[in-house]
Amino acid sequence: MDKIIRFESQEETQGLLGAQDTNLKNIEREFKVKLTLRGGHLNIRGGAANIKKAAQLVDYLLQGLRSGSAAIGETDLACLIANLKKDKSVPAVGQLDTGITRSCSGKQIGPRTAGQKDYVEAIRKHDIVFGIGPAGTGKTYLAMACAVEALKKQEVRRIILTRPAIEAGESLGFLPGDLEAKISPYLRPLYDALYDMMEAGRIENYIETGIIEVAPLAYMRGRTLNDAFIILDEAQNCTAEQMKMFLTRLGFDSKAVITGDMTQSDLPAGKPIGLLQAQDILKEIPGIKFIYFSGSDVVRHQLVQRIIEAYERNNQ
Repeated sequence: MDKIIRFESQEETQGLLGAQDTNLKNIEREFKVKLTLRGGHLNIRGGAANIKKAAQLVDYLLQGLRSGSAAIGETDLACLIANLKKDKSVPAVGQLDTGITRSCSGKQIGPRTAGQKDYVEAIRKHDIVFGIGPAGTGKTYLAMACAVEALKKQEVRRIILTRPAIEAGESLGFLPGDLEAKISPYLRPLYDALYDMMEAGRIENYIETGIIEVAPLAYMRGRTLNDAFIILDEAQNCTAEQMKMFLTRLGFDSKAVITGDMTQSDLPAGKPIGLLQAQDILKEIPGIKFIYFSGSDVVRHQLVQRIIEAYERNNQ
């Protein structure tokens, strides 16, 4: 069985193929079809169900190119393929073209899945947002992008990044260095995301002047955080007391985003998980929004998505 899709221009053809025909090769591999480019049209050969999904994806990519969108990258393509393989529909063309900010290299940073789009919209509309789901779904990265953009637009005066310094197998007292050196490894993922989005010199200046603060959760106690964008990362490692303490730090004209993965808590057995308790206690409060991510929202290397899905199958 075959299906033919026609192109309107050479630019359209090149945009669909990707660098070194990467896009076509990925579509062939994932949907088990054969794609053949002949003149001004693309021939799709394979089983009926696979042809239908592959053609749907090709049509989607062409619509995007014809509407003026940039050629799709490999990571975005992987997300679309994953949705179609799970019999989920692809988003409408332009639905995800809601860039938040740009990286230091000029690349636009924004949501790549429907779940991520809901997350970004929730952050824009609500003062407290919980992003809960597996690794690789962009919970922290997108929250950081929203924080950087809010600072650029002068919607807040400072960014505060925090996470619990939970001892996972090693005692902090036995690690070398002073307190800052002991805690720094716990905060490194936050720095990594930040350095993707801002120049190193500006970040260092902002940290020196207090415009950006990266600190362990314990340092939040007793403070009132006004006019700030606050991100609490790895919240599954917060105790119930710590979560309450953090949430009650929110001051005027501030916004808080709490991210975590319920399956990766390092709290001792029997210790109540603050993120889980907050979910039960706060879910009906107006102004607070919970967004839940799944494996289909993973935007890291394709193997990461497959690893997560394999572990989910094993747990079930």
